[in-house]
Order: sequence, then structure tokens, then C-alpha cells
Amino acid sequence: MAMLRTKQAREMSDKDRNSRLSEMRLDLMKETGGIRMGKPLKNTGRIGELKRSIARILTIKNEIRRQNGAKKK
Repeated sequence: MAMLRTKQAREMSDKDRNSRLSEMRLDLMKETGGIRMGKPLKNTGRIGELKRSIARILTIKNEIRRQNGAKKK
């Protein structure tokens, strides 16, 4: 999965954004689980890239929620 740009995340529908978020979280769990099991990483920057992309999506979701005037859960 390629790195997610902010512009791309903003252009996605809410449904696409949520599915991409769950995919990224699953990938992150797989990567960190592999490290804990002693599996060597092919791409060491992948974990940081996933974390940043997840943060981007969550930030955009928060911005949209605040623009719509929704209260915090």
C-alpha cells in the first residue's frame, strides 16, 4: 500500500476513508507483530509511514466532524 497523501485523504469519501484506516491499522499490527516474533523487516520505514498515514486520516476525520458541528463522543 502506497503512502497516503493529505490531498488524497481529503478527496476520499467517508466510507473509503474508514476502510483505508482499518486496512492500515491491520497492516501496522502485522508489521509490529512480525518484529516481536523476530522477523526481519524488508522496509524499515514502513511502520513510521503507516503511523503517519493513520494520523492523517484521523486528523481529517476530526476536522470534518468539527466543521459539521458535532460534539466529541
